[in-house]
Amino acid sequence: MPDSAAHFDVAGLGNALVDTLVTIDDQALVDTPYQRGIMHPVPHREWELAFERFQHPTMQVHAGGSAANTIAGLGLLGARTVFRGQVGDDELGRRYGASLDEACGGHALAVTSEHPTGKCLALVSKSDSERTMLVDLGAAPKLTGLGEFETHIRRSKVFHVTGYAFLEGPIRATAFQALDVARKAGVQISLDVADPFVVAAIRDDVWRVLREYASIAFMNNEEAAALCGGMAPEQAVHEVAEAVETTVVKLGSRGSLVKQRGVLTPIGIHRVQPMDTTGAGDAYAAGFLYGFVNDWSAARCGRLGARVAALTVAQLGGVFRDRAGLAAAVDACKEQP
Repeated sequence: MPDSAAHFDVAGLGNALVDTLVTIDDQALVDTPYQRGIMHPVPHREWELAFERFQHPTMQVHAGGSAANTIAGLGLLGARTVFRGQVGDDELGRRYGASLDEACGGHALAVTSEHPTGKCLALVSKSDSERTMLVDLGAAPKLTGLGEFETHIRRSKVFHVTGYAFLEGPIRATAFQALDVARKAGVQISLDVADPFVVAAIRDDVWRVLREYASIAFMNNEEAAALCGGMAPEQAVHEVAEAVETTVVKLGSRGSLVKQRGVLTPIGIHRVQPMDTTGAGDAYAAGFLYGFVNDWSAARCGRLGARVAALTVAQLGGVFRDRAGLAAAVDACKEQP
């Protein structure tokens, strides 16, 4: 395990995006080019038009982005965390920083006056909580350099990154730079594959990170199938585990599979009434990593991941912010081996 004297438990890097969430009827996407349940990168003007089309008085706005959701969730669980991303010098960017301050006690955000803060419009189905995401990345992928965050990586137990960071823009080189820093410092590296879209776009890069850098990998069954040539998740978990010490494949309502050091552990679900699946995988990673940096067993890490994910899908928004509820989830998992 990583050095227990590290200053941070987990340092994360990724696209800093403001999440805008709204519930929609199943027919709302029929006359649009957007495939249900998929992340769609769109230019700024197209995002604005979609925002105007789907806006509703119940719409919610939160700081987000996959890696940031996980880091914020860890901070709210009580872990020592820090996040590096880039926002614009605008009101959304300031709100983003304040949200990280609240969850983590600080951040390592870069701020630019050249581009607006990135944003994600999450269209959440009323029937089954599936989400379709329209993303205008704005300043996020233009992050250049690590700055003081390089020292933060070296002083962490785990460095966490998602596949989104390797898609496009200067952040791609910055993310590989961060991986090199972490590997050289002996810091454990966690990769969340993030989306089937990511695998389709940069499959070779994902495998490169898994084989050359990662010690922990998170993916859902669709991502695992895309990564492993259509394999069922029960086979894909073994395929990825050939490269990574700890592999997690999330199966939705069927729980998850964790393979660590050759041992496969099925994890059940914590049942709730779902409202919004946005951020469920990020929340699972937060719970799992919290257990990991505290030297928990794979089974206990998985159970906390499932609990935190359940708390998140029972609300609208990608991060569950009730510290008391998170503390109760941790306590419940401590009672089991």
